[in-house]
Amino acid sequence: MDEYNGQFSIVKMSQTLGVSHSGYYRWRGRGPSKRALENKEFTQQIRRIWEASAKTYGSPRIHHQLLADGETLSRPRVARLMKKAGIASQIRPKWAATTDSGHALPVAPNLLERNFEAEQLAKAWVSDITYLPSSGGWLYLTTIMDLAYRQIIGWSLAESMATEATTVPAWNQACSRRRPAEGLLFHSDRGIQYAAADFTGALQTYKVTQSMSRKGNCWDIAPAESFFKTLKAELPADTSGCSYSQVRRVLFNYIEIWYNHKRLHSSLDYQTPAQTEQNLTQQPETA
Repeated sequence: MDEYNGQFSIVKMSQTLGVSHSGYYRWRGRGPSKRALENKEFTQQIRRIWEASAKTYGSPRIHHQLLADGETLSRPRVARLMKKAGIASQIRPKWAATTDSGHALPVAPNLLERNFEAEQLAKAWVSDITYLPSSGGWLYLTTIMDLAYRQIIGWSLAESMATEATTVPAWNQACSRRRPAEGLLFHSDRGIQYAAADFTGALQTYKVTQSMSRKGNCWDIAPAESFFKTLKAELPADTSGCSYSQVRRVLFNYIEIWYNHKRLHSSLDYQTPAQTEQNLTQQPETA
């Protein structure tokens, strides 16, 4: 009745609904219920989490974050409160990803074979390259992910697709952060940046075993593809009008601050990569 108070009289609505208008006024005078007050508080918390995620979280991740914060409400209730408050995940348009596999260089066999679960750090890394628009033209983002905890441990942003500007600096950064373990498997597509001598030589220095996906099969590097899909959906700004340094700053904030340390990952049981890394480093080594 409150919702339509400005359109219809209280007496008319009371007659239509079969209730007394005096009872309505008594109801109004007693103030909001306990559940209404809880819903108001939960909605404020939901909005805070949503805004902290750059408005990318939907009800599943917001629900898990609330649970991590000590709240006990259900996911359907979170979804209802979000809908009522007009809070929804805002997804940006997708961009394409590409590497050039049309070359005559040797390619490695697919040794990973879609086994995307790794129990130890620095045992299996996956890499890919995508491009992002900027005010000066296309920029090329190379990332390296540790499959054990889905963290981006190395990345580079380049103005060309040259090996020395893409895969090599990303590899060097990854190695500076986490030394490759004995028997590390490095998996990528068949792009020339991964087959070039400069890069394969860098892998051989650490006695790394190289693995490449089958030609034209994006599912063979699914975790890397999934990261790019997430990145492009959740970036807080369109980079087409940004300079190189501005795009790099946006990527740094997203990868290093948000994705690696704050974003909840469904594949990690709704933990962050940083939390999963800590759990793995605390586990006793097995023979």
